[in-house]
Amino acid sequence: MAKILVVDDTEITRTELGDYLQKAGHQVIYGSDGASGLVQAETHGDIDLIVSDYNMPEMDGLTMLQRIRALSTHRTTPSFMLTTESSPGLKAQGKECGVKAWIIKPCSPDLVLAAAVKVLGIAST
Repeated sequence: MAKILVVDDTEITRTELGDYLQKAGHQVIYGSDGASGLVQAETHGDIDLIVSDYNMPEMDGLTMLQRIRALSTHRTTPSFMLTTESSPGLKAQGKECGVKAWIIKPCSPDLVLAAAVKVLGIAST
């Protein structure tokens, strides 16, 4: 299945989503903020999908995604924002960064999994 980077500064959100994705057969790696998410992307050139919060210390999710997109290994890696933010301006910035879905918290992990399956073109389990 897919290798998914989950970046969120809230440990429970990160862990619950990661556990859910792992149960669906995906490999999950974690970042606890934008800076650590960038380090994970630099370390793992084979990430298939990035799921990130927007509001995080050190570096926000969109800044992180812009920096990840600058890496030759992740220029086309799809990404989702999983956030409480719903500003049209932020969504437009996300689209410019290649964000494929803007999912508002709280949400069901089923919604994130369904979006991942659709974007990655894989069969759901």
